[in-house]
Amino acid sequence: MALLKTLPKAHARPGRPAPELIFGELWEYDPAPESADPKLKPRYELFINGEFVAPKSGKYFDSINPANEQKLAEIALAGAADVDAACQAAQRAFDQVWSRLPGRERAKYLFRIARLLQDRAREFAVAETMDGGKPIRESRDFDVPMAAAHFFYHAGWADKLDYVAPGRRVAPLGVVAQVIPWNFPLLMLAWKIAPALAMGNCVVLKPAETTSITALKLAEIFQDAGLPPGVVNFVAGAGETGAALVNHPIPAKVAFTGSTVVGKLIMRSLAGSDKKMTMELGGKAANIVFDDAPIDQAVEGIINGIFFNQGHVCCAGSRLLVHEPVAATVLAKLKNRIKVLRVGDPLDKNTDIGAINSKEQLGKITELVASGVKEGAEMFQPACKLPAKGWYFRPTVFSKVTMSHRIAREEIFGPVLSVLTFRTVDEAVEKANNTAYGLSAGVWTDKGSRILKMSTELKAGVVWANTYNKFDPTSPFGGYKESGFGREGGRQGLLDYCRLI
Repeated sequence: MALLKTLPKAHARPGRPAPELIFGELWEYDPAPESADPKLKPRYELFINGEFVAPKSGKYFDSINPANEQKLAEIALAGAADVDAACQAAQRAFDQVWSRLPGRERAKYLFRIARLLQDRAREFAVAETMDGGKPIRESRDFDVPMAAAHFFYHAGWADKLDYVAPGRRVAPLGVVAQVIPWNFPLLMLAWKIAPALAMGNCVVLKPAETTSITALKLAEIFQDAGLPPGVVNFVAGAGETGAALVNHPIPAKVAFTGSTVVGKLIMRSLAGSDKKMTMELGGKAANIVFDDAPIDQAVEGIINGIFFNQGHVCCAGSRLLVHEPVAATVLAKLKNRIKVLRVGDPLDKNTDIGAINSKEQLGKITELVASGVKEGAEMFQPACKLPAKGWYFRPTVFSKVTMSHRIAREEIFGPVLSVLTFRTVDEAVEKANNTAYGLSAGVWTDKGSRILKMSTELKAGVVWANTYNKFDPTSPFGGYKESGFGREGGRQGLLDYCRLI
């Protein structure tokens, strides 16, 4: 939060009247741009069999910086022939090298990758922010360190796989096809690739078309780490590339993170095949605040759960259920808090809310917010000036929301919060579960017994207690219902990358 204007008259500048003590008015921060060099290339090729190769079609597409709408780089567009070459390379690497290495040797590669990523952490954080639009604080302090942590954690498992499933032996699946979204490009990549490699599988991964740069930069680290050719392959592109990958006959498993709509299409296309699948799909998470909760702490948790990440997480706390006795207090504190959130340049360390990832996504957010106003919800947006270029959206809070509103049912994937109220514990549970999704939830209360009760009755894969959006590679993550199936992270995540024998 910016400083109050409290300069004494002695500090007045020449030619200007001395500022008076003005309570509630804030000083503007000076810009604090991140200065690390992201070392971007003008063009990124596909990464197949340990080498960067041009696409067979010769086609490329632009990666756009959502903060200013300027072109960052050209990305190679993989066609069916490129996908086939990547899958063939992964199968050779699995048969001839990776599956034959003892776990302790695979661990060495994972440790090297983690350390090399740490060495280049600031560079990767800037690249992630420029490509995706999220604030540099999030990329620098969470995304990149957590990505490295996943490689470290799974390196520790690689020589201990006899203990993953007590009483059973495990074996790798073979080649794994992985498709990741644009909201956490590097982190999603790490928590998919690391367990697959630790278990002895090889990988062909497709990053999101709008955020491919950090995946292809990570390929440079794989080369520096000496990872055997073909163990990890990257094919970039949009829906057609993803379809060619998940429907290719070689992969034994498809791991997908993205929208529920696309997840359902993949499941239909693979129905009747023997491919294993894990799906981490959409969410409409509920943050539930009781009257005995630490209110100020809860407000910060709400802000962290929906606004600091622009709502760009499947587990974003986009629904707030507040106990009626404290509803007015929570809403007032929430409005005061978002008034001082700073929307702007994602590379500025003062920025709280960066850019929306794409013009298309901004259009979806705008349309859903308009539906909330049309359906009678009460909208609050702080008066903040948005940058002239780029795709931005003000933090938005809707009150007087009911479960019939679209904004309470549909995943918005933007900095938009819907506030509902409840009177009893049973009503809170009913409203929280009254959704097609079941990825995550948060409970704010002083009573441990209530937390335990809620955690068993909420249909959510993750339930946070008096906190929100806290992750750890040792803890499994995944959902229920239309939020998908399977787990990523922890021992449970490893089990989804193996055969039990």
